[in-house]
Parts: sequence; structure tokens; C-alpha cells
Amino acid sequence: MSIDKNQVKKVAKLSRISLDDSKLESLSKDLASILNFVEQLNKLDTKKIEPLTSVVNKTLDPRKDKINDGEIKNEILKNSPEKNEDFFIVPKVVE
Repeated sequence: MSIDKNQVKKVAKLSRISLDDSKLESLSKDLASILNFVEQLNKLDTKKIEPLTSVVNKTLDPRKDKINDGEIKNEILKNSPEKNEDFFIVPKVVE
């Protein structure tokens, strides 16, 4: 697939990238080679290949869920200018 300079300018404009005219030729060649490579990949038959989730053939061991309150409630409440037992007191903001 060939990419001309006008297409490169259009992509640059859509991408909000400023380009010098001196770079248009090299960028059009680069984009053309990228699109040719993608076309090659599209021609590959991948129907019998399972999706790869990791290069290592190991499953992750599930961790046990532990429920805790963080045990820092009192430290957090120290930052409050006003508190009532275990809660922050905030001024009313809705009338």
C-alpha cells in the first residue's frame, strides 16, 4: 500500500502534529512499510492458535481475601477538625 504526501499531511493534521515538508517523504515510506507489515499479519491463518495471555506457562495462585478496616481509623480521625465518635463532622453544603 502506498501512502502519498497528502495522506501524511492529513494524518498529521488529524493527530495535531506539526510536520516539516522535508520529513513528509520519509514518513510516507515509514507508514507504507508499517501498513504492508499489517497486511502480512492479516494474511496469517490464526484459527488454530489459542490466545496468549503470558509467555510463562504458569497459572497464578489465587490469594485469600482478607477483610480488614486498615486499622488506622484513629489516625485518620486525628486529621478532622470536628468528629463525633467514628465519623467526620462536616458543615452543611446543601440548602
